[in-house]
Amino acid sequence: MDVLRVFCAPDGRYGNELGVVRDGSRVPEQADRQALAAKLGFSETVFVDDPERGAVDIYTPSTRLRFAGYPCVGAAWLLDVPELVTAAGVVEAHQDGEFSWIVARADWAAERSLRRYASAAEVEALAVPPEGEWVYAWAWEDEAAGRVRARGFPGRGDGITEDEATGAAALQLTHELGRALNITQGRGSQLLTAPGPDDFIELGGRVTFPRQPSLV
Repeated sequence: MDVLRVFCAPDGRYGNELGVVRDGSRVPEQADRQALAAKLGFSETVFVDDPERGAVDIYTPSTRLRFAGYPCVGAAWLLDVPELVTAAGVVEAHQDGEFSWIVARADWAAERSLRRYASAAEVEALAVPPEGEWVYAWAWEDEAAGRVRARGFPGRGDGITEDEATGAAALQLTHELGRALNITQGRGSQLLTAPGPDDFIELGGRVTFPRQPSLV
């Protein structure tokens, strides 16, 4: 199994850790995949069912997802494929210099609440809200430049109290605002978005390969 960091800052720090099981056939059952994702404790873990087609299966510690942003950005970078096949649909992918990009729809993502605050300082000062609702808190840092400060709180009660970088929420916010965004989330992760035709949105960021545990 590989561990990546997705949506790193320009200096290579931060990013959301992602577990990738390259040979999904070693853990074929959904119940076993869910148990492994819970054991690993990453925000999300990806099981690759067909590396040539880019077929992937995505789990949080507590649930299976039809689609998620940062796992797709990371898996596309690792597998170096032109598309990924998720339960929600086919995700186009490409590399552009230091950035890994995918193209997906905001309505493929799990529902969450987008809460706007008056300033970046208010977002940074937030305490973790009560469980039960996925909250994406955001504020403009520079509205004219499309710069956003955000934090993500999954609220699932599965040990992930705050998400360091949430690609799906970035897609949803981009869809709501209808413009390209440069988002700083968590401790300093960076996510870039750009709306495209037919409600598809580009989502990109830096991916690094900090360590390779052999848990699977």
